[in-house]
Amino acid sequence: MGFEIIGQIVDVETIAVGSGIREVARLRRMYGRGKWRKLKGVARVRLGSGRIRLAEIHWYEAHGIGKREIKRKRYLD
Repeated sequence: MGFEIIGQIVDVETIAVGSGIREVARLRRMYGRGKWRKLKGVARVRLGSGRIRLAEIHWYEAHGIGKREIKRKRYLD
């Protein structure tokens, strides 16, 4: 993954739901059916080098399946 989330994810916002997600067919095929949502939030992350930074992260989530494919999008500090 290249990073580890430290603490809580704050300022969580929903970006897209269901068919509004471009990759919903792939998510259903890989992880199963569910009400898929794409979300974003802010969290402190520990990089592979050990450095800790504030970053915006995106992920997919479905009820009963949980968070999948967490991605670091940009640094905020």
